Amino acid sequence: MMDALTYFLSQFVNGVKLGSVYAMVAIGYSMVYGILRLINFAHGDIMTVGVYTILVLTTAFGMPLWVTVIISVIIAVFVGLSAERFAYRPLRSAGEETTLVSSLAVSIFLQNLLVMIFSPQRKAFLLSEQLTELHSFGTIRLSTMNIITFITVIIVLLILSHMIKNTRIGMAMRACSDNMNAAKLMGINITSVIVTAFIIGSALAALSGLMLAGEYKTIDPLMGFVPGLKAFCAAVLGGIGSLSGAVLGGFVLGIAEMLFAGLMPTEFTAYRDAFVFALLILVLLIRPNGILGTKDGGRS
Repeated sequence: MMDALTYFLSQFVNGVKLGSVYAMVAIGYSMVYGILRLINFAHGDIMTVGVYTILVLTTAFGMPLWVTVIISVIIAVFVGLSAERFAYRPLRSAGEETTLVSSLAVSIFLQNLLVMIFSPQRKAFLLSEQLTELHSFGTIRLSTMNIITFITVIIVLLILSHMIKNTRIGMAMRACSDNMNAAKLMGINITSVIVTAFIIGSALAALSGLMLAGEYKTIDPLMGFVPGLKAFCAAVLGGIGSLSGAVLGGFVLGIAEMLFAGLMPTEFTAYRDAFVFALLILVLLIRPNGILGTKDGGRS
């Protein structure tokens, strides 16, 4: 009985670790979708770009990790802003379907570009001993990176929640989320608001990539696509447009995925992704607006 409880707690903690990454990516998704109503398929691939930047700078140039993280965030933001400027902005008035197809095209372009540059083979991604050092809390064992990831998610949520509720740019984001045309008539610079959302989302994507790669210890050019989709599912699950909902959805999805993988028979483990999307359908049938979502889909 005790061994079963220990195993359950272990899988639960693994779910929290995975959910932390989903939550971080989901926050970026939620911000962009809340304003543009754009499902940015390239979001996960921007995460991959950030990871490969860190790998190249640490292995080829021997830079310390904290420097490579800063540079990877800058490059991820540049890629995100480039996508917004050249692939999304010209289509802003063309309808959600058109921008959706455009974002899918950007995603495929980034994936193939990374394959051409780095080859499709997986590469090892190993963090320093300080970050992989394990800490025991009873029967639970967490690495330093796991603890940093969890704390970072909470800090990011608190900072962004304060920004959206108490700053001018945050109020402009809420106005654009409610009605972009009305916000434009009120003199709000729509482009500045959207650019800010992409900067924040792309920066968080780069940080999420480091956390995900550090957990799995390998990377490949396609590594960001499925986690990106799951993060969007997490944002929808929690309530699209709600930052706290995005975080909650990320943790719920991560915990549910790991419990399914750990508690179901081995032959079902390969279907964990199908379980994630089935869970999304089930929750939306009960709560169409997500767990913390509002009827109008606005921010909360």
